[in-house]
Amino acid sequence: MYNKFKLAKKYLHYLLTAKNRKGHGIHSPFVFSFIKNVLRDKKEYSCYEQIEIVRQQLLSNSETIEVEDFGAGSATIKSRYKRIKDIAAVSLKSPKYAQLLYRIVNYYRPHNIVELGTSLGITTAYLANGNPSATLYTCEGSAAIAEVATENFDELDLKNVALLQGDFATTLPHLFSKLHTIGLGFIDGNHRKEPTLQYFEQFLQLATPSTILIFDDIHWSKEMEEAWQQIQQHKAVTLSIDLFFIGLVFFNPGFKVKQHFTIRF
Repeated sequence: MYNKFKLAKKYLHYLLTAKNRKGHGIHSPFVFSFIKNVLRDKKEYSCYEQIEIVRQQLLSNSETIEVEDFGAGSATIKSRYKRIKDIAAVSLKSPKYAQLLYRIVNYYRPHNIVELGTSLGITTAYLANGNPSATLYTCEGSAAIAEVATENFDELDLKNVALLQGDFATTLPHLFSKLHTIGLGFIDGNHRKEPTLQYFEQFLQLATPSTILIFDDIHWSKEMEEAWQQIQQHKAVTLSIDLFFIGLVFFNPGFKVKQHFTIRF
């Protein structure tokens, strides 16, 4: 992982060079629509308040749990025994980005969703609320964290979430063997280059022209930036959007020329 200074430097460069979020100078109708209807949507949807109440409960929860870490791990929490509030403080997506994920699902209405990296379930809740008629399959390596997430799903009365607990190497092939296509994938499970590229290839097997893949923390480390660059350059990818903390990938063959946009958010 990049240190805080280097990450801040990269973020400043992103702010100075990214296209503005008003859509000026964007000649792609699809991307302009994304900016207008998703990025710039300021509506306070009803689920926001309920989910944020649960977030605050997690941030004040001093219970300690034993956590198995199958990914790159936390840069700030090294012990296997962790307080829930400490996990929440470093692992949950901010309201800004979690609510963006809600709006993406709400606008594009994917028929099913696969999330790698449930964590405590806040992002899962936003994704699930985005399209209650879709089934959301969310995968979490740690049994203790999965248990907390399940409690949060019950509190939020989520009916369209199926949680798969275990190492992704075991759970993903089983899940993908049962799915014919994937509407949206959110990959936030392992912040290393090779696993990220492997997940991309697995999702690619079930991608359709309307599939959206979202990769978390694409500038988190040199490895993640290398993975993101390879994904962008893949021949199946027709459009990619860099929002610094997340990257979006599209496969629509209607985009005759491969395009990449870095947009300020």
